[in-house]
Amino acid sequence: MDKEQFEKNKTIRYWLQSSDDDFETMLVLFSNKRYNWSLFIGHLMVEKLLKAYYVKVKNEYPPLIHNLLRLAEIANISLDEGKKAELATITAFNIQARYDDYKMSFQNKCTQEFTEQWIDKLKEIRLWIKEQIIL
Repeated sequence: MDKEQFEKNKTIRYWLQSSDDDFETMLVLFSNKRYNWSLFIGHLMVEKLLKAYYVKVKNEYPPLIHNLLRLAEIANISLDEGKKAELATITAFNIQARYDDYKMSFQNKCTQEFTEQWIDKLKEIRLWIKEQIIL
């Protein structure tokens, strides 16, 4: 779609709805003890929220990248060092759940306790980014 056909509010709604769907999927996967995949979907959820924020502030389509920290930086969202570290860790969930050479070690790391802690953090980040979009 070219810039003439760009509809900012419709595009933001798309990213928000898709992120909300991923949020629900993340919770279902967690409840079914598919811990590594729940964190992978958690990464997608945050990515889509950052893309909605990007559209809001830049008035254009977001770039086709998956690095959450880079996406947040180019969207000019305010980040403290803690948020930067969290986004970097969550980005790693995407890589570690996806590629065979990382999958097994990531799967072993994703205990119920580890995953639950990160699900709680993902919920916080979700609300924080949504608040930034609404402002």
